[in-house]
This record gives sequence, C-alpha cells and structure tokens, in this order.
Amino acid sequence: MLARKSRLSPVWSVRRGSAAGLLILGGLLVAFNGWGDAAFVAAQQVGAPRRLFAADYQRKLAAVVEADNRVTWQKPIRDIHDAQALPDGSWLLQTNFFEVVEWDAAGNEVWRYDAGQTESGARVEIHAFRRLENGQTMIAESGTARILIVNRDGSVAKTIPLQVERPDPHRDTRLVRPTAVGTFLVAHESQKKVCEYDGDGRIVWQYDVGSQVYSAVRLDNGNTLIGTGDGHRVIEVTPAGEIAWELKSTDLAGVELAWITMVDRLPNGNTWVVNCHAGPDQPQLLEVTPDKQVVWSFRDFERFGNSLPVAFPLESAGVR
Repeated sequence: MLARKSRLSPVWSVRRGSAAGLLILGGLLVAFNGWGDAAFVAAQQVGAPRRLFAADYQRKLAAVVEADNRVTWQKPIRDIHDAQALPDGSWLLQTNFFEVVEWDAAGNEVWRYDAGQTESGARVEIHAFRRLENGQTMIAESGTARILIVNRDGSVAKTIPLQVERPDPHRDTRLVRPTAVGTFLVAHESQKKVCEYDGDGRIVWQYDVGSQVYSAVRLDNGNTLIGTGDGHRVIEVTPAGEIAWELKSTDLAGVELAWITMVDRLPNGNTWVVNCHAGPDQPQLLEVTPDKQVVWSFRDFERFGNSLPVAFPLESAGVR
C-alpha cells in the first residue's frame, strides 16, 4: 500500500518490507529500497527540453538545470525571492533576505550589499534587486519602504521612497522591476496592489490586485503581466486597468495554480509561470500558450522542494 505524506512533503512512503524497485507515480520516476524508503529520483520536463535557473528555499538550493536535467552550477541558500543572470556570466543572487551577492562565472564573490538595520534596530529585508544597464544596482528594501540605486562602491546614488501604509520588513514588497521609461513596477504584497513609481517616488499608475501579489512585468505592448501570489492566477492588465488576458486553475486540465510568483512573456508569445507551493503532484514551472495550452512543464522534487519561487529560462535571460 502507498501512503501519501503531508501535502508539503515531496516524499512518498511504502510499507516497510516491500521489495526494492521502481514505480511511476504521477508521471515521476520513484525508487524505493527494500526498507520501504522512497524518494523522487528524476526531474521531469514535459515538452521541448530547456535550460533554466531555479531556486527553492525548502531544499536550500539555487541551481542551473540543463536541458538534460543535469545541474551544472549551484549555490546553497537559506531564503530567496529574486535572482538575475548577468550578460557576462556572473550571477546576482541572494542567499538570505538581508543581502545581495554577485558571483562571477568562476563562482568567486565580487560584490555584496547588506541591507543592515532600521534606526530602531530591526532588520531590513530585500525581496527584489536588479543590475541596471549603467552598472548601478537597484535594491528594494522592505521595512524602510524604499528603492535604492547603489553604486559599485556600495554608496547610494539615489533613494526613491515607496508609499506603504504600515512598513513591514517582510511584506512591503515582493518583486520590483524597472521599466524602459525609467519607472519602477512594485508588487506591494501587503497592500495587495501593483504601483508604478517615477524616479521621485510618485505613483503614476496602479492596479488593485486583491491578493498578496508577487510580481509585475511591463510588456512590449504596454500592458502589465502580474503574478498574483495567493490569487492563484496570472493576469495581463491594460493601462486602463482592464484584464486583457487571464490564466486560472480552471483553465488548465489537471494543473492546480497555487502561489504564483515569477511570470514573464516569452519571445514566442507564451507565458512563463512559476507555480510555488502547489505540492509534489503539480508542476513547479509552466509555459502556457495564449489559448491556455500547457506546452512545457517542469517538476523536480528530488533536488527542489515545495518552496520554489524563483525560476526563469536561461535562453530568455541571454545566458548560453
């Protein structure tokens, strides 16, 4: 008899004394030994294989996964909500919520930013960052409710205040993304909305999502693609605030959308979806067509767990 453990566990168990062997379970290859210990042993990509980056804070791993599912680069982590592959092969990455580190292609640390503390002594958390084209680094700080533009030497070139009613080090922001016109799209998790700020901290556009929103990306057509967090959906919103496209769990046969974190519009017009906290019988990553067909999915509960919020295809990030 098979007995399923809690929904958050990536492991299945079988009755002790079972013979060793293999079992296909929910599309995944499972191995178990004669003592009845079982674990997922094979990553699964359904669709054209691709190279990707993924990071999970349950298994404490950030890694590059090749198209054949080999891991060719990895870093141990504690907590993570953002990451960036840089054009020269370096990585901008966090291993906890308090700092951002740059590693070169050889794995050497070359730059670090530590958020430090507020005036009251409370820790400041970082949930979003981006290396800008001019070499400066955008850091979004929660608890201080601000965006910092940081120089290479660690000095602060500019501070952009954010409008947060009750600042909280863990929930002020999730992802923050600069736009092509110099504004910043901020996913305010606690306020359940996306706000677009200019360089002086003025809100020039906003959309009330109604859930603990995780991400927002400005598309080439001027619309904004939003990962709604615990809203269990992806929405594309026009500048007028109308929903131009929406993806819900009921749109995908056999797929449950849980906590939607990173989203993006791929060059082929499909939508990238990171499906966090959905459980081991669900894909962690999806590629969905405009007509809501899943053409690619990724599931790996051997190396990664049920808390995988950060992932992106490396071909779209310009990494070869």
